[in-house]
Order: sequence, then structure tokens, then C-alpha cells
Amino acid sequence: MKKLIKNIMGFGLGLLWMACGTQQKDEVSDAIELQTPVEVTHAGHQDMMSYVDLNASSAFLEKSNVKANINGYLRDMKVNIGDAVYGGQVLFSLVTKEAQAIGNSINRLDPGFKFSGISNIRAAQSGFITMLNHQKGDYVQEGETLAVLSNKNSLVFLLDVPYAMRKNVINNTEVLLSLPDGEKLNGRLTIPLATVDSIAQTQRFIIRVSPGHSIPENLVAVARLISVAHPNAVTLPKSAVLSNETEDEFWVMKLSNDSIAVKVPVKKGIDDGKQVEILNPVFAANDRFVLTGNYGLADTAKIKIKK
Repeated sequence: MKKLIKNIMGFGLGLLWMACGTQQKDEVSDAIELQTPVEVTHAGHQDMMSYVDLNASSAFLEKSNVKANINGYLRDMKVNIGDAVYGGQVLFSLVTKEAQAIGNSINRLDPGFKFSGISNIRAAQSGFITMLNHQKGDYVQEGETLAVLSNKNSLVFLLDVPYAMRKNVINNTEVLLSLPDGEKLNGRLTIPLATVDSIAQTQRFIIRVSPGHSIPENLVAVARLISVAHPNAVTLPKSAVLSNETEDEFWVMKLSNDSIAVKVPVKKGIDDGKQVEILNPVFAANDRFVLTGNYGLADTAKIKIKK
């Protein structure tokens, strides 16, 4: 009987020892599992800017009317719509109605008279023919417009900016223009015109460019302007800044030591897709933050820094 009792007691102590050992192993295992492996980073300083994209259309500021200098018939047209012309190039030939009627009779009677009745009209400057008002054989009067010539050196882009955004745009001097074919042009923003569209409430700015090749009128480009600029801002990589589902609350996981990260609410500034500006609180240069592995971490979470 005594032997049986001893055996039962020994068996119970064995079970108890095994249970205690298993519990200790589970606690150790849980402690290991709660240490989330993470990578850390430090706050940096850099200039941060946010941009606004607006449409700008190309236009020729200077357009001149090519006019007839005599009364007569349009004998010859040497240009078509869209042609590029240079200064001094002959565009039209006019012949007076007298010469049209008499022909070369006068020259045959008196060769020394050298009468032709023909007048050539030349381009005053280089540009493009954007309009033709007559065709060959038409009778025109002196001063009548024959064509419209756009000065190629007067090409600009016109930018209509909502007046509410004027303060954000007025300090821009350099503008990057993106054309529909992917070409990038550097432009210079000049002072705005002294009028505002009464319906759209937009103010027009002129962007001067030097493309080096011909650009058609009414081409729509995207002008990128600096909206807000913060020099030497405190920034963190975008992956280090977390937010809620509605993205109205932001926080970072800051390391209090090598094994614990605490949740710190922050106010976010400019976000360029790679770096995020931290407006407050103010962090020290040696502060460390969780860069990867921070998703879902609770406040005062246990971590393990990856080597």
C-alpha cells in the first residue's frame, strides 16, 4: 500500500514538473515571438516642395497683316497656309488693272519705258502664314489684308491661373512645361496681365520659351509650378509614417531603446511620395524610427533590430 502511494505521488510530481517546464518554454517562446524584427532610420533635413499642374496653351503674341500696296489683281501667290517664311521673302505679286488690260503693248511701243505694272509684296519678318484671305486672280484694293503672318519669335504659352492660387504662383520664375509628345521645355514666367476673366475668375500669365524648333499654335502643355516650398525641412521616409484608414491621423514608431518602440503622433507636412515632412513634434538628430516592420505595431511594442 505504501509502495503504491509512493508511486502515485512520484507520478504526480513528474506530471507537475513536466507542466512547469512546458509553461516556462511557452513563456520564453511567446517572449521571442513578440519581438518583431524591424529596420530603423533617422530623420533627415532637405528642401521640400509641393507642385501644382495647370494647362497652358501656345500662342503667337505678334501677328501682322500682309496688305496690298496697290489696287490690282492677285497675279501670283507663293505661299500656302502653314508655310514658314523668312523676312524679305516674296509672298504675293500684284498687277495693276491697267497693266492687266494693256498687257505688254506699252513695252512693245517703247522698250525703254520698262513698264510692267507688277508689284511684289514681301514678308516683313520671319514667321508662319496662319491665314489667307484671297486666291489667285482676285481683284484687291490698296490696304486690303491678303494674309496673316505670325512672328515665330513671339511664341509663348498662356497660363490661366485661378485668382485664389495667385499667391502660390506669383513667386515662380522657372516653369517646367510637358508637351503631349513627352518633350520637356524650360519656361520663364513673366508678370501677369492686368485683367481677370469675369466668368472663370482666372488671371493670365505669359510663359516665354525658347524651343529651338517650330511649335504649332494652340498646343496644350502641362505647366508644373511650385505651390509651397519649405527649405531645410525635417523629413522621414514615407514608409516610416503610418496613418489610419481615413488618413487624418499620422504617427511614427520611435525607438525608446534597442528593444521597445513607442507610438508618437505627428503632424505631416509636404509629401513628395518618397519623403514626408514632419511639422511637429521636433525630433533630435539621434532619434531612431522604425522603417520597416512597423505595420500593425502597438504602442510600446517589443522589437528586434535587424543587423
